[in-house]
Amino acid sequence: MPAISFQSVSKNYPSPRGPKGTTFAALDGVRFDIEEGEFFGLLGPNGAGKTTLISILAGLTRASAGQVKVLGSDVQVDYAQARKKLGVVPQELVFDPFFNVREALRIQSGYFGIKNNDDWIDELLDSLGLTDKVDANMRQLSGGMKRRVLVAQALVHKPPVIVLDEPTAGVDVELRQTLWHFVAKLNKQGHTVLLTTHYLEEAEALCGRIAMLKSGRVVALERTSELLKAASSHVLRLKLDGELPAALAAKARVTGRFVQFPTHNAEEIESYLAAIRQAGLFAEDVEISKADLEDVFLAVMGQQA
Repeated sequence: MPAISFQSVSKNYPSPRGPKGTTFAALDGVRFDIEEGEFFGLLGPNGAGKTTLISILAGLTRASAGQVKVLGSDVQVDYAQARKKLGVVPQELVFDPFFNVREALRIQSGYFGIKNNDDWIDELLDSLGLTDKVDANMRQLSGGMKRRVLVAQALVHKPPVIVLDEPTAGVDVELRQTLWHFVAKLNKQGHTVLLTTHYLEEAEALCGRIAMLKSGRVVALERTSELLKAASSHVLRLKLDGELPAALAAKARVTGRFVQFPTHNAEEIESYLAAIRQAGLFAEDVEISKADLEDVFLAVMGQQA
């Protein structure tokens, strides 16, 4: 039995621009399963449908068509059972300003009928670096600390399936390391993890399998290692001052002074460097490395444009 099963899921909204009665598809026949114990990545550009899919999974939005199950429980027909099996960390910082951290976690436990679980709450607080904030009011916490509390709230009922929707957006390096260490430990213990993120290096390091969404459709679904194998064998990275000629710029990925070209052999590498010299530019910090998930992502999205 899959941990999560998306079966031909579609979601239509009224079109804000078209004639009255017309709709646009936020999701269009999304179909894939996530097996128990997987660490699964869901990637896509803004507006691809990731959050809509997570909202349907969490029971916050109804699908226009299709079916979603969590460990066999339909999220619409059997909502209470599906929700008990699921822990969701949302993108938004949502919190109750009237309680301290421990009270917030006890109240969250009560929603699932759980009492006297202070030992587990203490373990969560310790694992997420919140022990010294246990008596602090939620209003007094920084954004990063509020994010940690959201993670603890999602896990307080020990769900077998954990959904992390952009959990490290706007947080510091220390929290990222703390969070990923703890979540990786839970995954090794058998918990299924579904992660959406814009930090592709995180997805590459953590996720065993990845689905990519574009315009509400699945455009790639494969093991991370296979996606990387399908990319260009290597990339040429360097620093440049000045603008590339149009012919070179069309083949490059440019981030500030950093420029990257896809390459397959030494001849291509030399041709790029020669063209840069002919343009009167000086290359610094030249290196050749294997393609990463960001290269794969951009290639897939480019193919589907």
